[in-house]
Amino acid sequence: MEQDKMLEENVQQEELVEKELPPVDFSEFNPPTYEEWKQEVVNALKGGSFEKSMFTKTYEGITFEPIYRMEEQEGLTHNQTYPGLDSNLRGAYAGGYLRKVWTIAQECDAKTPADANAMIRYELAKGTTAVCNVLDTATRKGIDADKADEKEIADIGVSLSTLADVEKMLEEVDLEKFEINLHAGASNVALLAAVAAVCDRKGLPLTKLYGAIVADPIGELVRDGQLAKPLDEYYDDMAHAIAWAEKNAPELRTVIVDAEVYHNGGANSVQEVAYAMNQAVTYMRAMEMRGIDVDTFCKHLRFHFSIGAIFFMEIAKLRSLKTIWEQIVKNCGGCEEAQKVNLFVSTSTFCQTLYDPYVNLLRAATQSFSAVVGGIDGMNVQPFDHCIRPSDEFSRRIARNIQIMEQNEFNFTQIVDPAGGSWYIEPLTEEFTQKAWAKFQEIEDNGGLVTALAEGKVQAAVKEILEQRFKNLATRKDRAVGNNMYPNMTEVLLEAHPVNMEQIIAERKTALRVNVKVRDNEYVEAVLNELGKVDASEPGYLVVMAQKALLAGATMGEINAALAGEAKGETIEAILAHRWTERYEELRLRTEKFQAETGENVKIFLAKMGPIPQHKARADFVTSFMQVAAFNVLTDNDGYSTVEEAVKAALESGADAAIVCSTDVTYPELAPAVTKGIKAVKPEMKVFLAGAPSAELKALCDEAGMDDYISVKSNCYETLLRMQKERGMF
Repeated sequence: MEQDKMLEENVQQEELVEKELPPVDFSEFNPPTYEEWKQEVVNALKGGSFEKSMFTKTYEGITFEPIYRMEEQEGLTHNQTYPGLDSNLRGAYAGGYLRKVWTIAQECDAKTPADANAMIRYELAKGTTAVCNVLDTATRKGIDADKADEKEIADIGVSLSTLADVEKMLEEVDLEKFEINLHAGASNVALLAAVAAVCDRKGLPLTKLYGAIVADPIGELVRDGQLAKPLDEYYDDMAHAIAWAEKNAPELRTVIVDAEVYHNGGANSVQEVAYAMNQAVTYMRAMEMRGIDVDTFCKHLRFHFSIGAIFFMEIAKLRSLKTIWEQIVKNCGGCEEAQKVNLFVSTSTFCQTLYDPYVNLLRAATQSFSAVVGGIDGMNVQPFDHCIRPSDEFSRRIARNIQIMEQNEFNFTQIVDPAGGSWYIEPLTEEFTQKAWAKFQEIEDNGGLVTALAEGKVQAAVKEILEQRFKNLATRKDRAVGNNMYPNMTEVLLEAHPVNMEQIIAERKTALRVNVKVRDNEYVEAVLNELGKVDASEPGYLVVMAQKALLAGATMGEINAALAGEAKGETIEAILAHRWTERYEELRLRTEKFQAETGENVKIFLAKMGPIPQHKARADFVTSFMQVAAFNVLTDNDGYSTVEEAVKAALESGADAAIVCSTDVTYPELAPAVTKGIKAVKPEMKVFLAGAPSAELKALCDEAGMDDYISVKSNCYETLLRMQKERGMF
């Protein structure tokens, strides 16, 4: 009764409110025109350039406009379709994530098979939904630990050589419940055979194995600059792997086009998509020559991209590549299902920083959000300490939970194509697609991706963008919090967890020696000889023979060596991995090392002239500027009322450089005088001016002996590097 009474009262109150509140009428407001809005902005800029202030140029050659309107969608057609229809730009499936939520494919970087097994089982128990163990460089190159460069053994992931290693890594892992995702390197024949053998021993039918055990020979060539055998022979391996999977494990993908190598090299997003599409077409043609039709190839293909820092650009990238791939496959005769991209992504390693590493959490959060909005099938969120050390339980948990929260707390799975219809994203996607398609065609018209790589054209184009990124960071046009802007001078670098690499390498080599002793070496040699003679006459048979060799005790390195024989592979200029802040990190690390070894540093004196309001803004600016390289900035004064006081304090400070800080109005009187006073007594002491001087002021200061001028237009990196060199740090 009481509840009914309360309900009746609430209804009465709502009816009363409805009667008292008149309907909202917006007729008194006139929608402003673009020109009216622009004039208001021009007025607010107070003489500043509208074009320079309100338009943002990107590395893709796309200019972000200050405001987007409904008119921007005129002429567009894809935004009038529905997800799962036509170009696939709005998603390959009408149900989006409601049909199938994306895979949480958190990568594990443990170094031994036993540790890798423990890590992946823990990750699966805590919410990861795929078996994703990273292989070390030696394994990806197809080299056993006893023959590999020790720097490449267990460096970035698990070292695998024998069937026992793979079996240990997958021990008690339910491969029927969780999909498997392993990147084998240039060839996946040996790893496919090993996993197949493990499934046989588990009693798991291969038809229930799903996920991806993939190879990417062109990607490995670009990353390392060389291959153990010619690309054509890797294409043979690829054809065998696809044929074997189609017959035995039809839900398993065996080929990947991994655009991360271009992203980490500094490429812009248009280049990433274009090169990835060219690479996929190269593989498709090679497979057609080996009897693998377009539909079968696409069924076993996966794309992998890194997600960068420009939020809306990354959404456009993911939407764009879907429609480009749809057009490519459609024109190659592929069916509707083949036209749908299987797309996995990782948050960017290129954008991570050593200093202020917890900002990497924010970067990962926004990048993963871009990926979800853009539409993906699986994602790996890099732990915040990924570029510093092997991940630990804490950093992996936070990375994993970003995805879990996006799926279960933020309800990102409920909306199909949330970017659809956006006045901003739709025209951006259209422009991106046009540029990526033009770049794709340019490469195709000039002989294809492999030819462009052999001629160094791709490397040069990527390097050009990388240098632009470095330049914009150097001048602080681009900002990396905690690195080239707002450095935390109390920060202590995260410590790398102690890892006994000597013991791990010794154990890996010992295990291989034991393996040789317990197997029938004559039989192994015979099987390997037979393996090396397998040709394309029986598609898929190479994987069968590799499994036979593994069961006999052969190693994956021996299998790859047998397949390579005496052949020599291609060699090109590699696209090396970088991070955007690496140069600034080198600056600070150099200073910190110098200080630790000598107890000395570059000492900066601030000649603050006048009361605090007169000098504070520029004093704060140059303090942050100098602290980027961890220089010792003396800030313990509130300003000097006379030139004589400032000169005396500067000379007594023992500083390497003094920076005059005041206002444009007072500089003509103060700056030359302070400079002359310091230079008269200590000519080797550097004197800088905080700010960009007028021509007249610069002439006065130059005559007085001023060494340099520090302003928002200064090249911060080069200035600090020069000061380190003058101080004898290198």
